[in-house]
Amino acid sequence: MNAERLLARFLRYVQIDTTADDSSSTYPSSPGQWDLGKVLVAELREMGASDVEQDAHALIWGTIPASPGCTAPAIAFNAHLDTSPETTGKNVRPQVIRGYAGGDIVLPADTSKVIRVAENPELATLIGKTLVTTDGTTLLGSDDKSGVAVIMELAQHLCKHPEIQHGPIKVLFTCDEEIGHGVKHVDLRKLNAVVAYTLDGAGTNDIDGETFSADQANVIIHGINIHPSIAKGRMVNAVRVAATFLERMPQAGFSPETTADRNGFWHPYIISGGVAEVTLKILLRDFDSQELVNKAEKLRQIAKEVEQHWPGCRVDVNIVRQYRNMADGLAKEPRAVQLAAEAHRRLGREPKLTIVRGGTDGSQFTEKGLPTPNLSTGEHNPHSPLEWTCLEEMVQAVEVLTELAKLWGTEK
Repeated sequence: MNAERLLARFLRYVQIDTTADDSSSTYPSSPGQWDLGKVLVAELREMGASDVEQDAHALIWGTIPASPGCTAPAIAFNAHLDTSPETTGKNVRPQVIRGYAGGDIVLPADTSKVIRVAENPELATLIGKTLVTTDGTTLLGSDDKSGVAVIMELAQHLCKHPEIQHGPIKVLFTCDEEIGHGVKHVDLRKLNAVVAYTLDGAGTNDIDGETFSADQANVIIHGINIHPSIAKGRMVNAVRVAATFLERMPQAGFSPETTADRNGFWHPYIISGGVAEVTLKILLRDFDSQELVNKAEKLRQIAKEVEQHWPGCRVDVNIVRQYRNMADGLAKEPRAVQLAAEAHRRLGREPKLTIVRGGTDGSQFTEKGLPTPNLSTGEHNPHSPLEWTCLEEMVQAVEVLTELAKLWGTEK
């Protein structure tokens, strides 16, 4: 495994703008995902992978063939090509810090952006390591180009070392994961794997076996618009109605900024519109699916209260199902987590069985019948100009995947 090659690969990928666009009606939602995919197809073919293609939906498929004589089942490794629309991924200028000396990291193009040790205590364990940040004006794209680079380095390592015994390894890179469409066009029959692993996790040594269950609430507030000069007794301002609706949504113990661990939340994250109509988009998250139902019912109750408070308005609450906690699906194939944990132990590392206060493509893969835990790839501060990664943590991820491939190579 070549650490410098892995670093160069990662730096190459993050400079291709693959920002997802949740206002787009196309799939993928941004042209850069096609561009990065073309790069990956060329690299996979050059290293000797088989069945390599970029399909009609820009998904990237490939196979590392099984070792001669190995009859083990196929497993899959997945990462996503897009980056979060919350911070731009255009003109990423990565900064490589070799031999990190400790202390806060001031980002060069915007010195108000500082990666602080107080907010990133894991930095204290990475003295002397190689870190990668941006200049402070964009995100880095470690989520999930660290995962893409790790899988690509694994593929090259296995192709160059046929003496490593393993079954068929399927490679799949998806699009638009950040806006909830990552598995939209994936044919699991074509993938034909018994388990998969998403490489989309934080730090090192984490095995995420449980995620939030998730819905989205689209709240549409219908007001009555009329010229302000003749509005008395006639106008119902949807903007003011929206303010009342939000005010009646409890914050303490119900919002992301006031919850942690296994506590769910609701999160209004977009408001748009005017006097006649306002739309609120609200994320509903909980590890217990029944609690999602309860949160949705509470929003409907608030809607009725607001309609009574503002006669003449109408408030519609529409719930869109997103994904469900992967824990139940993983219980049907316990080897998915067990062998991932054993791969860590074989490397002398203690695996951490963790939960994700969010979701991955693996949430939906698992729900569709393909058990898919999530593994660490060195991501830190995703979706932010303060995002950073550690080369040595990415190297460790490649090592874990190599051991995992060997372990699955002995299964039937």
